[in-house]
Amino acid sequence: MRRLLIGYDVGSSSVKTTLLDADSGKVVASEGLPKEEMIIDAPQPDMAEQDPALWWKYIQATTQEVLRKAEVKSGELKGIGVSYQMHGLVLVDKNFSVIRPAIIWCDSRAVEIGRKAFGEIGEDYCLKHLLNSPGNFTASKLKWVKENEPETYSKIHKIMLPGDFIAMKLTNEILTSETGLSEGVFWDFIDNDVSGRLLDHFGFDKSLLPQAVASFGNQGKVSEAAAKELGLEPGIPVTYRAGDQPNNAFSLNVLEEGELATTAGTSGTVYGVSSRPVFDPHSRVNTFVHVNHRSDDPRYGVLLCVNGTGILNSWLKKLLGGNRYSYEQMNHLAAEVPIGSEGLSFIPFGNGAERIMQNKQVGAHLSRLNLLKHDHRHVLRAGQEGIVSALTYGFQIMKDMGLNLKTVKAGKANMFLSPLFREAFVNMNEVSLELYDTDGAQGAARGAGIGAGIYAGATEAFEGLERIQVLDPETEKMKAYRDVYQQWENSLNKVR
Repeated sequence: MRRLLIGYDVGSSSVKTTLLDADSGKVVASEGLPKEEMIIDAPQPDMAEQDPALWWKYIQATTQEVLRKAEVKSGELKGIGVSYQMHGLVLVDKNFSVIRPAIIWCDSRAVEIGRKAFGEIGEDYCLKHLLNSPGNFTASKLKWVKENEPETYSKIHKIMLPGDFIAMKLTNEILTSETGLSEGVFWDFIDNDVSGRLLDHFGFDKSLLPQAVASFGNQGKVSEAAAKELGLEPGIPVTYRAGDQPNNAFSLNVLEEGELATTAGTSGTVYGVSSRPVFDPHSRVNTFVHVNHRSDDPRYGVLLCVNGTGILNSWLKKLLGGNRYSYEQMNHLAAEVPIGSEGLSFIPFGNGAERIMQNKQVGAHLSRLNLLKHDHRHVLRAGQEGIVSALTYGFQIMKDMGLNLKTVKAGKANMFLSPLFREAFVNMNEVSLELYDTDGAQGAARGAGIGAGIYAGATEAFEGLERIQVLDPETEKMKAYRDVYQQWENSLNKVR
């Protein structure tokens, strides 16, 4: 009989479900929905919300489809893992009913609340104990609800991250994790517990927070009701959960000091692992508990995030007529233009407050446009080079924190499917890039295998992980892309 693992990856653009054969480490079936980007509501400028029911709808549809494709038999499913968009806020009442739309990661409404709290709680305390400013993270978003929607706040039984909500729907239990509490900036890294000082400052009762469990291990079992909705057998254990960036690093077997992972989906990220509780004094990059963290053997994840990444590429696709060009055709068009886009620069910060800009609303800007020279191909190339430049800007911050940035791992997906994007990333940052055949849903499935005890550890879990390509920087291209970055940074200095 096969031993199968389910991995869910709940993003803000789509939900992906993967069935993994635990013994071979290979994908048996996979499905992602919707085929176009999921709707993000903006009730006011700088706001971003989604209905958690939408995530569950796509969990149902994708689960049913992979079960059908794989012809899953009774007893074959051994564990479930959940990866999810980070920093969101889901509120439920005593009946476990959602009482307002989820405030998601790219929502900027709580920027000023976090900035004010950073000063009032104390910068020294925040950086040493929380390793971050409260910023625009989950705790600050909850404070916004408390101040602006007191009636809603009074109904809250528990607050959750998006992945906690999915796990609740699966098991009818409300739990979270230490990694999750740290990504919401509730976690005190010195006391190794929820920060009482932060709760007191914001006026939160600790009972609003779910009980924290380890990232790996038994986190409840699929209920009768969920089993009926999804087409699963009741009793399958949920054995892993993590935010999308810690999980992406895990999916690439990035678990030890000095290892790095990168993604380029809706947002673009670089995530490095440290055994030391490092922090950026301006909180432009952020430090969280990594999935394999233990108090006696600590692992911290240092996250650089650029909001305006794949969403810029998606915007350009719509601008050019939606279905007129595929992403692959857009990549070919961009490659027709020389490195540097003949002087055109694209600042990609148009998707909410940017952390590496200290939560400022810089916006997106197209600089040095020449109407006699530039066409849509230049704009497409400048868009990709602009995204890589923004990541490079964050790389410099991470280097200043003491992280060793020499080799980076990525799944061959999203913008890393573009040869131009890969070339720019490698040469502008002067790093080697290892590409793997994996994604967040596969990582969640492997995590479920560890949590269920099917794998003894990461070494066994990643035996089936395939490295498909290695790219190294080239001397001449490094020089050319250094010039691109300098041009981009000059443009940024004029607009920020």
